Amino acid sequence: MTDSPSVLFVCIHNAGRSQMAAAYLTALSGGRVQVRSAGSAPADAVNPAAVAAMAEDGIDMSAEIPKVLTVDAVRESDVVITMGCGDTCPVFPGKRYEDWALADPAGQGVDAVRPIRDDIKARIQGLLAELLPEYSQP
Repeated sequence: MTDSPSVLFVCIHNAGRSQMAAAYLTALSGGRVQVRSAGSAPADAVNPAAVAAMAEDGIDMSAEIPKVLTVDAVRESDVVITMGCGDTCPVFPGKRYEDWALADPAGQGVDAVRPIRDDIKARIQGLLAELLPEYSQP
């Protein structure tokens, strides 16, 4: 891993889980981690319930747009975290791969997205503790 680790979050639509994970990692790492997110079949827009749930925790995702998963995005990442689409993600030797089993927020309201958001935040805090030994949870 480089001095500045890089993480790629991948889910099918890149509209909920991977966007929330990327937003938390960006915010909580203070720029010390390079963050990417992508989807194997990107949606047209980020899930509004995910945007609203993140806003409740002080993170603005309103300008984010779903992005397509590319081989280069995987190649350029130290850690690749999939969320329900691991079989479509290219595999390169030397990368760290994880699959996070998370409920899909697609079609759900904010009340249903909050527990998913909270699960993602806890996982991101654990990931940061591994990637950045100096990290302390806020």
